[in-house]
Amino acid sequence: MKAHRARHSIQLAVTQLVVTEAFYAGILELPLQRSLTAAGAPDHLMLDMDGMALVFVEEDDVVRAHPVLGNRFSMFPRGIGLTLHFEVKDIEGISDAISEEGLEILYPLEIKPYGVKEMWCFDPDGYLVVLDEIMENRKKAGQ
Repeated sequence: MKAHRARHSIQLAVTQLVVTEAFYAGILELPLQRSLTAAGAPDHLMLDMDGMALVFVEEDDVVRAHPVLGNRFSMFPRGIGLTLHFEVKDIEGISDAISEEGLEILYPLEIKPYGVKEMWCFDPDGYLVVLDEIMENRKKAGQ
């Protein structure tokens, strides 16, 4: 049985759910939910995104369930070739919080010519995250 209502999902392995939760729910203010799991089932976090769910599971739980994957986690860095894009509010505050936490920023906050504030950073597990906020003048123009 799926732990979310979305038809499709992407599962990402993370080091610690509490750190992932602090980043995505605390700093980015995304509607991340902790799972309600059956006894003995691994805990996880879910971000339901209109038909697609992003599911975060601790790496140790994945390896316990699928031991054959254990060596692969040490062979390949997380996030290579994967980029997560999110539209956020208060990107300036988010940028400050990411800097304060000492997380790596790939491209600092910048205003794009098409009316979007954008920054690129890495989450605590090394997944590339692109954040953008539509500027007010673009919102008013109905774009």
